[in-house]
Amino acid sequence: MRIHPRTDLLATAAGVTTDAVASGASSNGTGAAQGAVTGTARRPREPRALALILATSALAWGLAGCADMSERQKGTAAGAAIGAAGGAVIGKATGGKAGTGAVVGGVVGAVAGNLWSKRMEDKQRAMEQATRGTGVDVVRTADNQLKLNIPADLGFDVGRAEVKPAFATLLDKFAHGLDAGMQVQVVGHTDNSGSDALNNALSRERAESVRDQLVAKGVAVGRIAIEGRGERQPVADNATPEGRAHNRRVEVFLREPQPAS
Repeated sequence: MRIHPRTDLLATAAGVTTDAVASGASSNGTGAAQGAVTGTARRPREPRALALILATSALAWGLAGCADMSERQKGTAAGAAIGAAGGAVIGKATGGKAGTGAVVGGVVGAVAGNLWSKRMEDKQRAMEQATRGTGVDVVRTADNQLKLNIPADLGFDVGRAEVKPAFATLLDKFAHGLDAGMQVQVVGHTDNSGSDALNNALSRERAESVRDQLVAKGVAVGRIAIEGRGERQPVADNATPEGRAHNRRVEVFLREPQPAS
């Protein structure tokens, strides 16, 4: 990957060669801080420490913007950049060295930014392939879950909770791709047609049907949480047919087990 010219300039100002910075930046972004440190032989003065911080952050942000990087790698690089800047500020505020704080912050930030594991990344890629052309959206959520947004019209007949055959096939693929311990949440939604009582019941029944389909394919029932939210969380305007179609949906969330505290 080509290093951006502005990154070259900042690295030079810090007394770090471009080769040293580039060789230190590994594919997961944690080397961004290490490369900047190894290129500095002498104890930095304040101006050089500042330049080092800028070089570290610029390189990490440059990595985060690379189009050919995965979401996991981008998260790592962005975390390194934020951590480097934050670590420098904390280091100075507590009487330490800004350059050292940048390094430590960069490493910690890289770890925090890498919460989206390769396993989850692989699951997202597999589900994107399995659902291509179906109208199902497969996205990573802000809290690092994998979310399948499934139009209810694809999965169910109007006013019914029984899973359609095509939707059942998709759920079978989802079930077969689950690793042991992964947790699933199924949430049903409706538009604003009909009464609250009807919509609340229908949205939950659809979530139950999805759960039952997954259980039939070997997923332990204790790993699946369900909820029906009726019309309470629209994602589009219910005033139009298109908007109501968007609101009639089932969301399936997949997350890795949380480590024991």
